[in-house]
Formats: sequence, C-alpha cells, structure tokens
Amino acid sequence: MYLLIRPSHLRSILIFLLITGFYCSSAQDTPRIWTLEDCINYAIDHNLDIKKQVLTVETNKKQVLQSQLNLLPDLNVNATNVWNFGQTIDQYTNTFANTTVRSNNFDIQTSALLFGGMTKVNTIKQNKINLLASQYDLDILKNNISLAVAGYYLDILLNQELFDVARNQIDITKSQVTRISKMVEAGSSAKGDLLNIQAQESAEALLVVQAENRLFISRLSLQQLIDLPVSQDFRIEKPLLKPVEKPDKALSPEKIFDLAVEKRPEIKSADLRVQAAQKSLSIARGVLSPTLSFSGTWATGYSGLSEEVESSTLQTEPIGITQNSMDTVLGSYYSNTYRTKEFSKQLLDNNNKSLGFYLRIPIFNGWTGRTNISLAKIQHKKAEIDLEIQKRDLRKNIEQSYADASAALQQYNASLQKVSAQEESFKYSQQKFDVGLMTSYDYNNSKKDLTKAESDLLQAKYDFIFKTTILEFYMGKPISIK
Repeated sequence: MYLLIRPSHLRSILIFLLITGFYCSSAQDTPRIWTLEDCINYAIDHNLDIKKQVLTVETNKKQVLQSQLNLLPDLNVNATNVWNFGQTIDQYTNTFANTTVRSNNFDIQTSALLFGGMTKVNTIKQNKINLLASQYDLDILKNNISLAVAGYYLDILLNQELFDVARNQIDITKSQVTRISKMVEAGSSAKGDLLNIQAQESAEALLVVQAENRLFISRLSLQQLIDLPVSQDFRIEKPLLKPVEKPDKALSPEKIFDLAVEKRPEIKSADLRVQAAQKSLSIARGVLSPTLSFSGTWATGYSGLSEEVESSTLQTEPIGITQNSMDTVLGSYYSNTYRTKEFSKQLLDNNNKSLGFYLRIPIFNGWTGRTNISLAKIQHKKAEIDLEIQKRDLRKNIEQSYADASAALQQYNASLQKVSAQEESFKYSQQKFDVGLMTSYDYNNSKKDLTKAESDLLQAKYDFIFKTTILEFYMGKPISIK
C-alpha cells in the first residue's frame, strides 16, 4: 500500500517540520531557570555527606531488626561424617576397632534466654532511640545545606544587582562623554573636562568587569555547593523578595528560643542521646542480674562397628566324658553370623533427647560489671552535658542572629536615607555640570558617592533578608526568601 502526497502538501509538511525542529532546538537551548527550592532539593539529593548519613540511618534500621530477632530461640542442625583409621573406640558399641570405620552423628539443638536482666529488651529500646537520633542528624545536615544554599543564592542576586548598578552608571558616563566631546569640538567646554570624564569611564568599566567577575564566581560557588556540574548557562530565578520591615515586636530572642528548642533537630538528637545513654546504663546493670536459659537437643548416630545377628546355627561339640562309663558328653551352642546394622535402624536405636534449664548467677568477674556501670554513668552524664551545650549554642546563635537582623535593618534604613539624599545631590550636580557650573572632577565625585550609596543599600537589603531568613528558620519555618 502506497501513500500518495501532492507536491503542494509535501512542501507544507517540510515547512512544518522545519518550524517544529526550530522550536524544539530553541527549547533545548533555553537554559533552565533554577529556583531556590530547585537548588535546595538538588543539593539534598546529591550531597555526599547526606548520602553517607542516609546509609547510617539504614544501618541503624538493620540493628533494630537484628536486636528484635535476638529474642527468638536459636535452632541449629549439625551433621558429621567421619572415617576412623587405626585403633579407636566406637562411641556406640564401646569396642575397639582396628580397621577403617565410618561413623555419623546428627543433632538438632535449640536454646533460648528466658531471663537475662532485660538486657535484650533494653538493647532493642536503645537501638530504636539511636535510629531516631540518626534521622534527626540527617535533618540537621539537610537544614545546614539548605541554609547555605539560601545564602549563596542571595549572594548571586546581590551581585546581579550590583552588576546592573555598575552598568547603569557607566551608561550615564558614556552619555556624558559623548556630550562633552561635542562641546569640546564646539569650543564651549575645556578638554580637561573631557579627559576627566573619559578617565571616569575607564574606572567604571573596570568596576563593571569586577562586578561581572563577582557574579560569575557566586554562580560558580552555588553550583559547586549543590554538586551541580559547572555550566556557563546556569541561571537562577529572580523572585519578588520579602519586604524589608521591622520584625514583629512580640518575637523576642527568648520567645524564638522557646520555639526553636521544641523543633530544632539538634536539640531532639541530643535529647535522644541522653535517653540512649540511660538505656546503656540499664544494660550494664542487667549484666549483673542472674540469667535463666533453656536448651533442648535431639541426637542420633551411626557406627560401622555396630552389628546384629544375621543367622544362628545350633552346633554340638564334646565338652568332656563321664567318670564311670567314660561316655562322651556333648555341649550345644549357637553359632552366629553378624552383619552391620542398617543405617536407618541405628538412627532409631541411637535416638537421644535432652531438655535442660540453666541458671547463672554472676558472683565475681574481675569487677567488670561494676566498671561497665560506672562507665555507662559517665557516658550518660556526658550526653546530658552535650544536650546543655546544644541548647546554649542555640540560644547564642538566636541572640546573635536577632542582633544581626536588627543591625541590618538599621543599616538598611540609614542607607535608604543616604541614597535618597545622594540622588537629590547628584541631580543637582548633573544640572550644574550640564550648564558648566561644576567641574568634571566634582561631578565624578558626586556620581561615585551615589554609586557607593546604592551599593551599600543593596548589601544592607540582602543582609537583612538573610538574617531574617535565619531567624524564621530557627522558628521551624521552611527556608524562603519570597
């Protein structure tokens, strides 16, 4: 079956395919725009420290399972097949063997700890606590990498804005160079003014290059932080940032700490370590307790020396004569022929069963039990101190972050006022310079002051956003700069 296509239709199809291919290639060439959430998720999925901690969590899960299975009785099956050479004593017939003899032994054994000072139960509880603590440790790593990504992300946004400021300033200077050049040609302005403006243009061109380099380095740093292969096309989203405003007065460092101490994984992990240390102390004490265990065995075997009568023949032979008549006295006996007992029959005949209960009371074992208890008490005390250290560090970090956020807000407000004043001053300088009432040197200084004020304002803005993000993070809120 053939499909006929008219030339006009073929031309339309080709045009459609060309257009489709163009848009597809354009879509493939469009670089991906990374949001903050994209960067955080990618970092969490690819960070090696996080992957390592995930394996630690999996290991602790296996330890919990194994400690639970340790409560089950043991069950073992043993079998032997032995050839004895030379003179040996057979264990089933208690006779000597001077030839090569094969023997087999089979047994099934089971044992269980009925009571052992609750050591196994406390080990299960301790392993569960350690598992939960390792999961909180994983949350700590995720939180730390998320906060670092947010800082690097804001650094890119800041450098992008500083780069835009530098380009805007050089654009203004270039327009002034063009204007002053025309004025010099017309003889209405001195050449020295043109040289000063051209020097300023060169200086600002260097600032543009430096700003672009800082932007490039910040993009590179973020890609390396999240373990993303470095690409020149890496771009991030420029979101609508949260407003710069004074934090809620009701949120004091003390209240933020009260919220954080209930939610922060560092505190929960340290608290669980205290509980795990308490279980270690209980395990150490349980070792001094009497233990009661149970054991049962079924055994049987086979020996090549074990024989049974195969046939029996009555035979007579003279055993003496009578005293008077001298008649021959005959004696009778059975002559037996033997064969090795069958394998299955020996297994039944040698069947043996045993059942026992065993009580062990520790009296003196080199004082190891008491020493282990003392060591467990020390570890428990260290865990309590570690918990207090975590709380102390958390309080310090919150107090420092609160002070940093307050200082950043004051810096922002001061910078905002300075920018407003510098903008008015620069407008006035621009007007005076345009009519020849200000030298190019003074004009450049006014322009530099405005550029610095704008840069200081941007840095204060992003510093405040990052500091408030940290405070919200301590309160258990997800990381967001929007």
